[in-house]
Amino acid sequence: QVQLVESGGGLVQAGGSLRLSCAASGSIGSIGSINTMGWYRQVPGKERELVATITIPGRINYADSVKGRFTISRDNAKSMVWLQMNSLKPEDTAVYYCNLVFYRAVRYEYWGQGTQVTVSS
Repeated sequence: QVQLVESGGGLVQAGGSLRLSCAASGSIGSIGSINTMGWYRQVPGKERELVATITIPGRINYADSVKGRFTISRDNAKSMVWLQMNSLKPEDTAVYYCNLVFYRAVRYEYWGQGTQVTVSS
């Protein structure tokens, strides 16, 4: 089993910045050498949506709504991923979830517990 723990959420004014962190722990050795870590977000009444993902070996994908404002990065040795969020807008308000996907004969997917990000106007 792998656990993902997020941190860094909070309340910020529009135009401000926050940095989310996610650390993987547990059976780290079971994580395939090719894997994807990323961030998704969800607001009440809506489906969870992709924010950004980063894959070993280094392919990055962003939602159009965050391109140019958010930056995803990872440290493979520490099994951590970060999301730097700049120029935040009220519409970025959501619960942000860390995600890990890897394949080892079958597909494994893990989610963190979520961290609230609230952007006030």
